[in-house]
Amino acid sequence: MNFKENETKDKLRGGYYTPSAVAQFLSRWVLCAKPQTLLEPSCGDGAFIRALDSFDIANLAVTGVEKLGGEATKARKVAASLSARAAQIVKADFLQWAQEKLDAGACFDAITGNPPYIRYQYLDEEDQELSAQLFDRFSLTFTKHTNAWVPFVIACMGLLSPGGRLAMVIPSELMHVLHAGSLRKFLLQHSKRVLMVDPNELLFEAALQGTVLLMVEKKGKPDEISEGVAIHAAPDNSFLNRDPEQLFQESKYVSGEVLNGKWMKVLLEPEELAVFEKAKALPTVKKFLDVAKVDVGIVTGANRFFLVDDSTVTKFGLQKFVKPMFGRSEHCPGVVYDQALHESNRQRGLPTNFIFIEKDENLSRLPKRVLEYIELGESQKLHTRYKCRIRSPWFSVPSVYSTPIGLLKRSHNFPRLIFNQLGAYTTDTAYRITPLSSSLNAEKLVYCFVNSLTALTAELEGRHYGGGVLELVPSEIEKLLIPLPAIRPHLAQLDQAIRAGTCPLQLLKSQDEKVLTAAGFSEEEGQLLRQALIRIRRRRQRLLGEAAAEDNE
Repeated sequence: MNFKENETKDKLRGGYYTPSAVAQFLSRWVLCAKPQTLLEPSCGDGAFIRALDSFDIANLAVTGVEKLGGEATKARKVAASLSARAAQIVKADFLQWAQEKLDAGACFDAITGNPPYIRYQYLDEEDQELSAQLFDRFSLTFTKHTNAWVPFVIACMGLLSPGGRLAMVIPSELMHVLHAGSLRKFLLQHSKRVLMVDPNELLFEAALQGTVLLMVEKKGKPDEISEGVAIHAAPDNSFLNRDPEQLFQESKYVSGEVLNGKWMKVLLEPEELAVFEKAKALPTVKKFLDVAKVDVGIVTGANRFFLVDDSTVTKFGLQKFVKPMFGRSEHCPGVVYDQALHESNRQRGLPTNFIFIEKDENLSRLPKRVLEYIELGESQKLHTRYKCRIRSPWFSVPSVYSTPIGLLKRSHNFPRLIFNQLGAYTTDTAYRITPLSSSLNAEKLVYCFVNSLTALTAELEGRHYGGGVLELVPSEIEKLLIPLPAIRPHLAQLDQAIRAGTCPLQLLKSQDEKVLTAAGFSEEEGQLLRQALIRIRRRRQRLLGEAAAEDNE
């Protein structure tokens, strides 16, 4: 977890300055609609206002809002040099200012900018409350996991005139994170068209944040039919030399009904989307929630204390109080966790022991060295951590049980289920998976999980951040599509192939030929699913320059 005191000043205020070429590209697009009024909601030192100077804005009234006095002063100097009909910079908290303008019925024909990227927990209490008020104003579901840019865009859409244009630089996580779900719904409800230009290159290296250029045309009338969402993938920044209006008009838009929640499907080509939609109707393809139960792993509140290596067990005499466990990718190089692998992990010095002291264990009867270990944890203030202090005693962890299958929260190339042959325990770095039917054995579920359809669904339903690692939460796992044809699983063979470091794409192709073919997919359809997976996975990992040999499988 990141803490506020450890973050940089730029990150705490969410300020990352927009490159001039990007500001000019977006400004050029909104000005194509001949607006009379333009708003910049977080103008900083005036990057977007400065960009206007390259265009004919004699009939334009410009309003900029900036919270920081020093930045507002810089922006005023830029605004004073504009040839606009009028230009003003307001020093104000935008979320407060926007609500006052919304109350007054104000609107703007065009809105440009780069809103702040600040985690909810880093916002001051006033802005946290203002964010919640904005969601409530538009009857949107609010979550405290939100980021400052989300209420900023919602407020801007509220202030945008019918038929107006909004052009902003925002995190690419708009497409997939759960906390942006209300914004996605709001944009589809009020927009005629939404285009995202998706640069492969990071625009803000210091932010470690992938971004998109969001270009929105608001509906002229509430009952106007939305054309949906489109994305333009930009392998480099040469798109900045193109006509943004032509790009906007020529893009292929996908309807909101097809997108259904997250917007990752917009990355699929029409023929790929057709195969994906077909898959959902096949009787051999199931949603994960229909075949298995997903539970979080054991929540300790202090994994470093409760997960220990053999030397710690020996030092503190914990032998009677430990259970075998796994919870990291280094513990599970394949898809089977058995006694042999557990012994190998132990010999490597990995933390393979979970400390489990029963709640009703008599404290006075615990061995002296075990008590010393508990005291060591208390000297590190572990008993004051939230998850530890709300239970008694703090060192007795609840909900301790194992399941026949595990699933690590995060993955690099594609997620894998782990057949828990040993019956080991897992922490909250993994999920506990239990088949719902006795007719579906764990080995088959683990085997069939490795295929391009399931991996593609994970890319579409999961989320990723700056590092490019794919992460899944239970509600997303439950939506995964998994083919379960009548085949005999060769789990040992698959486990050996993964452990041997087989090329992921070759491995998936081999699995597709067995699992997808038996499930009713043609060879061409399997190839289309792999093709989509490769492209979306590379987008996540920013690996567009990967060896062409992998493209050809």
